[in-house]
Amino acid sequence: MSRLSFYPPTLDGTDIEAKRKEIRAYFHNTFSLFEKIFEMLKGEEVFYKKSEPTRHPMIFYFGHTATFFINKLVLMKIISQRINPDFESIFAVGVDEMEWDDMEGAHYQWPRVQEVRAYREKVRELVDSLIMELPLTLPITQDSPMWIVLMGIEHERIHIETSLVLHRQMPLEFVQDVAEFTLCPHSTIAPRNEMVEMQGDRVVLGKERSHHLYGWDNEYGRYEEDVENFLVAKYLVSNAEFMEFVKDGGYENRAFWDDEGQKFLAISGAKHPPFWVYEDGTYRYRTLCKVIDMPLDWAVDVNALEAEAFCRYKSQKEGVTYTLPSEAEYRVVYEYAGLRDVPEFHESRANLNFYHYFSSCPINEFGFNGIYDVVGNVWQWSRTPIFGFEGFEVHDAYDDFSTPTFDEKHALILGSSWASSGNLIMKHSRYAFRRHFYQNAGFRYVISSGKTQEQKDLYEDDATVAQYCAFQYGDAHFGVKNFAIECANIASKFAKNHTKALDLGCATGRASFELAKSFEKVEGVDFSARFIGVGVKLKNDGYVAYASKTEGDLAEKRKVTIEELGYEGVRERVSFWQGDACNLKPNFNSYDLVMATNLIDRLYNPKLFLQSVHERLNHEGILILTSPYTWQESSTKKEFWLGGYKDKSGREVKTLDTLKEILSQNFELVHIQDLEFVIKETARKFQHTIAEVSVWRKR
Repeated sequence: MSRLSFYPPTLDGTDIEAKRKEIRAYFHNTFSLFEKIFEMLKGEEVFYKKSEPTRHPMIFYFGHTATFFINKLVLMKIISQRINPDFESIFAVGVDEMEWDDMEGAHYQWPRVQEVRAYREKVRELVDSLIMELPLTLPITQDSPMWIVLMGIEHERIHIETSLVLHRQMPLEFVQDVAEFTLCPHSTIAPRNEMVEMQGDRVVLGKERSHHLYGWDNEYGRYEEDVENFLVAKYLVSNAEFMEFVKDGGYENRAFWDDEGQKFLAISGAKHPPFWVYEDGTYRYRTLCKVIDMPLDWAVDVNALEAEAFCRYKSQKEGVTYTLPSEAEYRVVYEYAGLRDVPEFHESRANLNFYHYFSSCPINEFGFNGIYDVVGNVWQWSRTPIFGFEGFEVHDAYDDFSTPTFDEKHALILGSSWASSGNLIMKHSRYAFRRHFYQNAGFRYVISSGKTQEQKDLYEDDATVAQYCAFQYGDAHFGVKNFAIECANIASKFAKNHTKALDLGCATGRASFELAKSFEKVEGVDFSARFIGVGVKLKNDGYVAYASKTEGDLAEKRKVTIEELGYEGVRERVSFWQGDACNLKPNFNSYDLVMATNLIDRLYNPKLFLQSVHERLNHEGILILTSPYTWQESSTKKEFWLGGYKDKSGREVKTLDTLKEILSQNFELVHIQDLEFVIKETARKFQHTIAEVSVWRKR
């Protein structure tokens, strides 16, 4: 059988050149398959249409995966030259309905499709050469440059699947058949579902960093749970089984829907699953590019809210409590099925990796020790909100892959689908989506006495963010005033106009809220979604809880509320966005103030920011820079330092002198002062630092 999709390479081996060739083949297969699925769009004009109101037009996704490679390679200092800074800005962020995803169409001027195709080809050539030339030792570890290449490949694998969902949501007149995308050709009467008894067990989740397959950050670490005996459905829920719920008025009966589900119904107006089409009194079924007679024995496609509503309906009907499985219960089923991880698992045994079909298939086609579709066919919604295991650590290259989803709003999906490949079909993979999202996902139910995993506050285990929460929102130490408040006070004093301010490098957002006391509109921008998530939570939920380290592994839980901080009346003036100060989107403009606190000595190329910041300021706008000038190569390659070194003639180069040299053409230096700050590391250890504050007025 012709293979559209390859299995991912392992990280180990003994032959480096063979491993390069293996990765190279996997990369090109991924890159080409991604482009192949966009052949479904009927004409270039369709690239500028949205299939779903909360998402970008298709041109964004077409460019996004290629820019991801470049942005991560630049961030990790593997390359220093961008291919197209504009593309690498506008295609960077905006795929998961996060608060900081800018979906405002007026902020974007999308390029032509052929320009994006040409850009993708340049990225392909660059990554191809890097695969063959980067330093490489085996096994590949997370600090290897090749890990970033694999990260880009697996990221594109994710978007192969998610883009197919979006294309399937497009009106039929905008899509067309692709010859290689073969649908399952058969359907018959659906089998009646039944329950299979599972023996409880001690479940250990998570994998070691020495594991031989690529992994995302949330897969590493350790979690243990004692799972009690439970019953699990033999089959996924079919279109036929879900039809009973629909015909019994399940979408109209609010008793089956929780608050989030009722909100979803009100917004969507849903009366049946998204890929069902009601025509002339009959339900039919939408595949990728056509509507066919309802395949009653195929797995139903629904979101988590619909799956949960069905479980409540079935519970009421039968007098037994049905629910979605937990992550730990699914692992019991996985082990019972006797599954092996890729690459030992052969893809012919399940409907995944595009091996059989470009669609779902009958729920009784692929069995595993008496339970069907343990992997493949459609993803299976769980009742477990995604969280970090004990020992969870973000990867420096992608700190916002997982942590923004640790919000109890993203439910894990289990098992993979027909459109899953790469990391998506690995045993330890963990992916989660908002409960109203549609993926190639359905569900199976369980009868279980197990409880949902109780989540910790988001920043209890994130030491870096928690430390910054303590710095910005915690107690003052040794008589040193709050740094964020003092910076905002200086800004308010020197700004001539107070309409709009940019807090660049806003971290956890304290200065953004302070600026809102005197500015009508404040935009806080930070590269780290983990940091801006604090400001978003404070604005939306009214509080932030974090752990302040005291000694060793001990920490004191702290909580601050928006009322006690005095921001209740100004929070609507503040918005938070993820962005790269060296390559900001063009819509960040027309400011009366740009404040960049302790930022310039942490940028990978600070001159890129400084040489263009005047374009974002109004006439007589104020630029405020603060920095202790702690230049280090881990943040900024030495060739891009603004100071702290001797030039070829032996002259000492100071940062302030370089700032004057760069900024003097467009700015007047109006004020300089020292401003100290204290960061608490533990109850008995503190960092006491002095930043230099320079205030510049645009000419």
